[in-house]
Amino acid sequence: MSQLVTGEAVVLQVRIARMPTRALACAIDVIIQMIALGVMFSLLFGFLIGGEASEALAVALIFIAILLVVVGYRVVMETLTRGRTLGKMMLGLKVVRDDGSSIRFRHALVRTLLWFFVDFAPWFAASPGIVASLMNKQGKRIGDMVAGTVVIRERHQPMASPPLFVPGHLVQWAQSLELSRLSDELANASREYLARYTELLPDARAALGDALAYRVGQVTAPAPPMPIVAPAFLSAVLAERRRRELARLATTRPTHTGPFAPPNPYAVPAGPFLPPTPYGALPPTPAPAGPFAVPPPPQPRPAAINPQGWAAPGSNEPTQWF
Repeated sequence: MSQLVTGEAVVLQVRIARMPTRALACAIDVIIQMIALGVMFSLLFGFLIGGEASEALAVALIFIAILLVVVGYRVVMETLTRGRTLGKMMLGLKVVRDDGSSIRFRHALVRTLLWFFVDFAPWFAASPGIVASLMNKQGKRIGDMVAGTVVIRERHQPMASPPLFVPGHLVQWAQSLELSRLSDELANASREYLARYTELLPDARAALGDALAYRVGQVTAPAPPMPIVAPAFLSAVLAERRRRELARLATTRPTHTGPFAPPNPYAVPAGPFLPPTPYGALPPTPAPAGPFAVPPPPQPRPAAINPQGWAAPGSNEPTQWF
């Protein structure tokens, strides 16, 4: 593991790509380039032989084809994909700047030119790029040192997930926040700051927290109802943002309905359907009469209740209240 410090003094934990993995990715790219060169050479030879071009023109065209394939392939791929070639994509590698941000055209051009003319140039007895990569703790070759880049492994990168919360007296304020202008980059920077809060020096911690809180406050509204410290403000905003995202995912989750939907394990099994009766419950079925039938037990006579709730005169039933 290695650390990259962003422009906002946030420390990122990354996994540096080492020489064997980078060599394998480079071998894949070289194979692809050789195939492309073979196709271009076959087209050029057909053109040169059929047109009877001069030897100088043939050499110039061959040199241009080599430059286009060897240099242009890497520059175009790393510029369009922000630091990846086909070989790096297969092995999960990526070229980033020293602060962890994506590279641009100038970084890709510098890396490729030094890769072709210095690091692995055929006119050097030993490959300076391999020697520099083995001696550098971040595995940088000369092209990476000059361009200010480093190759990292994208797969299985640890993601910091700080605990986010909203204080109880700020829940209503957090639910009323307007977060549509809060970008993912600013939210990720704030999350990284909270994850590395205890690792920063006190002065840098306070300065960075105030700067991030000011930027977040500019794109969110309304302001907190009372003054709060920067880490609590950032935590409340990010917690509310996460809550809304989880709620949105819960509402958009597809539900299985229709005749082919799986049965609900918690459903109560339905019994036989009985039509409702306007007279209440059906009377019990009387027992069959016969010489050996057991007579039913005598039922007590209910008390006659008047509207006032008292028992009827002459009855021995107790008084009942409703």
